[in-house]
Amino acid sequence: MTLVKRFALFSILACALVACDMDFGSVGGGGVFLTGKPVPVLKTKTLADVGGDMSKITSYRYPDPRMYQLSFDDAVKQNKPIVLEFATPGHCTQCDKQLQLMKEMMNKYEHQVIFLHMDQYFNPEAYDAFQVRGEPWTFVIDAAGIVKVVYPGRMLYQEIDPVLADLTSGTKKGE
Repeated sequence: MTLVKRFALFSILACALVACDMDFGSVGGGGVFLTGKPVPVLKTKTLADVGGDMSKITSYRYPDPRMYQLSFDDAVKQNKPIVLEFATPGHCTQCDKQLQLMKEMMNKYEHQVIFLHMDQYFNPEAYDAFQVRGEPWTFVIDAAGIVKVVYPGRMLYQEIDPVLADLTSGTKKGE
């Protein structure tokens, strides 16, 4: 058997083994958090916890204080959809762009959706609870606390806007 044929056979077998063992609902990236499951409820740092000092809650250069008003456990109690963004712009260039998008989405859905940013430097327990490895990661959680979408990597406006529009279709702006 030629080297090319051996490589092709090996590639086919490797792909088959990976496909058979894959959990297509799994987050990957080291995490195993699944869509359709309830979120772990945990306390995370808020702006009030750090005396209003943004540098003690995020490494983002242009933070929006609205993303740091609620602890995650308090956000879940609000019975609103949540966008939970895991991003540490202090060491992740894509995270900076992702947080810019989240601020744009927050301006559009501010009273209908809660937007929270978790920075690995300041809320590592959230990374552990959601089993996040690598960045950025976006979790979209419905009003009942069920994970609807898990998106590894940078999201585009065209990807997140329809999800948020669907989750907020029954609410009015300002509610």
